[in-house]
Parts: sequence; C-alpha cells; structure tokens
Amino acid sequence: MEELDAVVVGAGVVGLAVARALALAGREVVILEAEDAIGTHTSSRNSEVIHAGIYYAKGSLKARSCVAGRELLYEYCVAHGVPHRRSGKLIVASDQAQLPELEQIEKKARANGVTDVVWMTRDQALALEPELACVAALYSPSTGIIDSHALMLAYLGDAEDAGAMLALKSPLEKASLENDGFVLHVKEAEAIRTRVLVNSAGLRAPSVAGRIGGLDHKLIPRELYAKGNYYSLNGKSPFSRLVYPVPEPGGLGVHVTLDLAGQARFGPDVEWVERIDYRVDPQRAARFYAAIRRYWPGLPDGALAPGYSGIRPKTAAAGEPAQDFVVQGPRAHGVPGLVNLFGIESPGLTSSLALAAKVLEELS
Repeated sequence: MEELDAVVVGAGVVGLAVARALALAGREVVILEAEDAIGTHTSSRNSEVIHAGIYYAKGSLKARSCVAGRELLYEYCVAHGVPHRRSGKLIVASDQAQLPELEQIEKKARANGVTDVVWMTRDQALALEPELACVAALYSPSTGIIDSHALMLAYLGDAEDAGAMLALKSPLEKASLENDGFVLHVKEAEAIRTRVLVNSAGLRAPSVAGRIGGLDHKLIPRELYAKGNYYSLNGKSPFSRLVYPVPEPGGLGVHVTLDLAGQARFGPDVEWVERIDYRVDPQRAARFYAAIRRYWPGLPDGALAPGYSGIRPKTAAAGEPAQDFVVQGPRAHGVPGLVNLFGIESPGLTSSLALAAKVLEELS
C-alpha cells in the first residue's frame, strides 16, 4: 500500500492551490482527479474574473478570502507570467429604484476593506462607457480578468516542482479511518494510505464527503446545482470594462465580461438544475436580450450566440439565504487530518490562494 503525507481530491483551481501549498510546505502530495483533465467543471466554466470583494457579508469567509486572495493572485500572476488584466468594472443601476441597492453594495465594499470603489453619476459612467444606459454606477478599478487555465497550469507546475503528483481518471470510491490516517480506495488502483485528506471536489464535494468513514453525515451539506449560461457577442464589444447590473438571487446578474482578446460574453443567468449538463439552450437567449438591454439598449437583434455554461456548487436552495464558503477542518468535525471544502463557488478562483492558506491553518 502506497504511503503518502497528503491527498487532495479535486484538481480544480482551489484543489490545485491547496496541493501547491501542501507541497511547498514539504508534504508528499497526490492529487486525485475523477476527470481526464484538470479544471473541467466550475474552474474553467466561469467568467474568469478577479473579483474585488464587493458583494459579500462583512466578516464572511467569502469576503475575507476574496480581498486577501485578490492581492495574492495579482502578485502571483505577475511573478509567474499568468495572463491577466486589471480591467475595472462598473456596477450599474438601470433605474431610480435600484439606487438604494447600489448604495448598499458600496457600503458592503467599504466594510470589507475595498476602499477604491467610486460612486459615479450617469454622466461620469457614460464618459467611461458611452454605450451604457444607467442612472448611476459604482466603479471598481481593482476588478480584473484572468486566463483561468493558465493559472491552473501554473499552480500545478509549482506543485509538481515541489514533488506533488497528479492522478487523472482517479475518482475516490471510499475512505476509511485507520491508524491515525486514512485508507483510500481509488477506482482501478491500489489502496493509498495518507495522513491528510483534503476534499476539494467542487460540485461533488458533498458526495465525496459521504464516502469518508468516520465523518458525521449531519455535517455534510446538500449537493445543489445552479447552472449559469453564457452567450457570446457576434462582433466587436462596445465596452472596454466589465459591466454588471445589481445582483439577482443566486448570482450577480447577466453581466458583460471580456476575455483577454477583448471579446465580449454575457452571463451567467441562474437556472437551478438536478444534474450536471452543460448544454446551452438557444431558447434562453430571449431572457438575455431583455436583461442586457436594460444597460445596453443598443444590443442588436441576432447579436448573441450560445456560448458555454457552468454550474455553481450550492449548499442553499433557491429562495434560501446565500451561504458562505465552508472550510471544515478537524475542529468542526473531529476527524484528524481531514478538511472538506463546501460551496466553493464565486469568488473561489479569486480566493484560491487565500483558501489554500486557510486549509493549511485548519491542519496545523
């Protein structure tokens, strides 16, 4: 039986960041990934935005890890040559009724330590983005965009340079407690003994937790999926910055994001689903036109094409209060050497380095 210091389940952006941190701390690490490539789910099916830390409740793990992770991520990208850009973004109020919510977002941002947000009048916002329609906006200069795949490759490269190994097509089938550690049973492989087990399985994290012997199942949240669809813009983008409406339940609203080549895409919406299915229904485009024209009335008919979709790992259902990130260590569940990460949706990519540090803290 192979003996290891640590096993990380899940090779998404957070799992890779955790594996990197463990390997750099001197642990012998194996990353188990059920798919045939890294980051095939939430990590590669999102808006690729470096978030500033604006929307989240004061003191929450989302707020703290996003604000700290943002600065760590920008520094990392510069040091490792990961393509990114501090594009900035505008959060826009389309009518007078949305102004109180925009004011609350500004208060949240400042409470979280995001002190560079700027309130803009309609004329000030249009001076930056002439195609906009709004009554006021918040400008966030520290929001950016990133090549998420390049980031994951950089994390993996660091981890492997420090001795970590990646095992693809290796789903964890069962983990049992044994002699101050875990015995892991992996599909079509020999059993593995490890002292540390980190469950960073993203969408499947609750399912993986259910396979870990000795863990109280009452501490495992529900596995819920909120799908977000994206549509691409045919033609040149009218915007040079990201544009967001005020948030909607379950997400941040259908917004404009740009890739590093300047191509615009719109999304995501919120579609609660029972299973993982990434097909984009062309019929949903009608809702996108209506949402986008609230802040860009000049959107031409026929300009949107189905792009891609992603799924948010949720721990609260539609209509329930949004939940914080959960980094559940031995102090919470009593199982030495085990850390579960639940509900790591947006801003998980931005927070990845800060969440990796949090996992190491839980294991100390």
